Amino acid sequence: MRAPGYDRSQNHERPLGGPISAEPRINDRIRVPEVRLVGPNGEQVGIVPIAKALELARESDLDLVEVAPTARPPVAKLMDYGKFKYESAMKAREARKNQAHTIIKEIKLRPKIDPHDYETKKGHVVRFLKAGDKVKVTIMFRGREQSRPELGFRLLQRLADDVEDLGFVESRPKQDGRNMIMVIGPHKKKAEAKAEAKAEREASRAEEQTAG
Repeated sequence: MRAPGYDRSQNHERPLGGPISAEPRINDRIRVPEVRLVGPNGEQVGIVPIAKALELARESDLDLVEVAPTARPPVAKLMDYGKFKYESAMKAREARKNQAHTIIKEIKLRPKIDPHDYETKKGHVVRFLKAGDKVKVTIMFRGREQSRPELGFRLLQRLADDVEDLGFVESRPKQDGRNMIMVIGPHKKKAEAKAEAKAEREASRAEEQTAG
């Protein structure tokens, strides 16, 4: 069904100084002498008078949509505008859903960390990366340790190697005052990680019910 054109019978002109609509002009709202017309499948029809373009739109039961208003002449396309708006809204919604609402977690280490503490900290990094979050790893130097930055660099490199299946070095180690910082990004997007975690929980519940 074609979107409605501008109703000349009603005085609904936008007042001066009012908000500018982000919507493109369609059908009778396109008030130029001629347009460069594009067909519904992207084919170039050519420059035609606006009356002819509107006639083609009516015959095709489509809308005439101005897609490039600043071109000379403006470019207009034949399309089902209602369907186009719906599909665009769905794509935008999906993009927002898949957008990484990535949280940056932070782990702090000492250059001479003992093996047990290292394994504990590495476990946190693994958990964060599996959840699709970035991890900021900070090496804290104290006293004479500040003269041995290579200790921090080697520790960060070791950690990066240990979790390379889950994440990658997004920001290489760099000195920041008394600290050395590295950022590890997850291979999986947040949405993917959440979907996998949900699937694992459901599979686990199914196994428990079967066992019961």
